Amino acid sequence: MTQTTDLLTLAQWMSPSFPVGAFSYSHGLETVVTNGTVQDADDLLNWLTGVLRHGGGWSDAVLLVAAYQADDPAEIDALTRALAPSAERLLETELQGAAFSGTVSQVSEATLPDLSYPVAVGAAARAAGLPATQSVAIYLHGFAANLVSAAIRLVPLGQTEGQQVLSRLAPLCAELAEAAVESRLEDLGTCSWAADIASMTHETQTVRLFRS
Repeated sequence: MTQTTDLLTLAQWMSPSFPVGAFSYSHGLETVVTNGTVQDADDLLNWLTGVLRHGGGWSDAVLLVAAYQADDPAEIDALTRALAPSAERLLETELQGAAFSGTVSQVSEATLPDLSYPVAVGAAARAAGLPATQSVAIYLHGFAANLVSAAIRLVPLGQTEGQQVLSRLAPLCAELAEAAVESRLEDLGTCSWAADIASMTHETQTVRLFRS
């Protein structure tokens, strides 16, 4: 029963209905749809695979685990903010993290300060005694699901196409979670320059639906 309850808690935290405002961020995806890099479901799958494996997905996973293991996540939080490659990506992690911390503090026994998003999830999971691997896996799946939802609106894609992409990303989320729980901060590193540049370019994009 406890294991089932743990999974339900994580599902609640990463649900689109959990009020962190994830729907308003595209992680630079809006830029690459606008410039034609992502035009269909295959493009989206390739783009999100890169972001998860080599970009913000992997770094968030490592930082989440570091926060989960830390008695005081303040230093991990400062590092997370310092590593944001653009102003919008910093805004994305700060505002979602603050909203997540505030909501968890109101609906559970935990009291969390304002933290960047992966650090807040790691700290909350530790406080609730939730399993680290599942916490990372569901966090990454929620991250991917939000970007698929953005792509459905931007490309546009059909709902079924979007769900097919998300299903194909699920094994990668599980793989990265398994790797992240064995990681150290020395394993941080990204090589998703196109995604980072897209995020920077989005700051001055004339027509925007999303905040990042």
